[in-house]
Amino acid sequence: MPNSIYIPSPDRYTKSVGYQFCGKSGLKLPLLSLGLWHNFGDVDDADEALKMIHFAFDHGITHFDLANNYGTPYGSAEKNFGKILKDHFSAYRDEIIISTKAGHDMWPGPYGDGSSRKYLIASLNQSLQRMNLEYVDIFYSHRYDSTTPLEETMGALSDLVKQGKALYIGLSKYPEDKAQEAYQILKRNGTPCLINQDRYNIFTRHIEQNVLPLAEVNGVGFIAFSPLSQGLLSDKYINGIPENSRAAHSYGFLQKNQITPEVVTKIKRLNEMAALRGQTLAQMALAWCLRTPEVNSVIVGASSVIQLQDNIDAIQNTSFSNDELWKIGELG
Repeated sequence: MPNSIYIPSPDRYTKSVGYQFCGKSGLKLPLLSLGLWHNFGDVDDADEALKMIHFAFDHGITHFDLANNYGTPYGSAEKNFGKILKDHFSAYRDEIIISTKAGHDMWPGPYGDGSSRKYLIASLNQSLQRMNLEYVDIFYSHRYDSTTPLEETMGALSDLVKQGKALYIGLSKYPEDKAQEAYQILKRNGTPCLINQDRYNIFTRHIEQNVLPLAEVNGVGFIAFSPLSQGLLSDKYINGIPENSRAAHSYGFLQKNQITPEVVTKIKRLNEMAALRGQTLAQMALAWCLRTPEVNSVIVGASSVIQLQDNIDAIQNTSFSNDELWKIGELG
């Protein structure tokens, strides 16, 4: 489909999901960002993937979150996203925030994993080639690597910004003490950290103790991934494990043994609360993540346009009473 056929909605900003400044920077992120970890690889439905990108952008979702190893096989999410950009969004690059990451296993041998200068620089060069881009907006260190000095990792990230291959730096899944050290190194380098990305949902709240306050003190923004706890915080598992669900497979992060009777009971009670709010459980879970201003954006991993619309509808009600928050806390 040639680029001229796709015309974005003229209402994409007046009727958008809304935006919030990322930390103390001048960059705004949409309240919902679209993650391409699943559903955008070579094994996935390419037509539905394209429809989701179109639908997201038409609703003001301007941030698309990737990593070097997203998709099956590794790199295929970036490659497929790059093709969509070239064919449909070439005129709109300056309206889009593209993030990618490096830090996990990507290619064979001693230089295809970790956080060394060689790996990070090679990885971003490969990502830019796959997406046919001159730069990404945000480049993340995808995880803390204890085998590589932080100065080396942060130095590589800073140099990539100074080379114009990335506009901003992000950290993902860093322990609090290492994040603080990284923030200071990046600040000294003249390339302050823009954003921290970590897991956050009703069932996973440890970041509230240190990660969020530390980011705020340092002027760093925060974006949450896994807001639905790999699908647990939806009505998907209320009546058992569906055949095609993530938990039905032997691979992946969500396993059958995690869906215990106790967890199912909690999900049912949360679902009842959501119904009283006029929301689905997934919508309430997303709204809950966005209830605090320290969370600048939430990454959703929709598998269809229908699911993405359901996610977007969560924005309509992100207010919670103290009683609701207390009850959710009891079940989290």
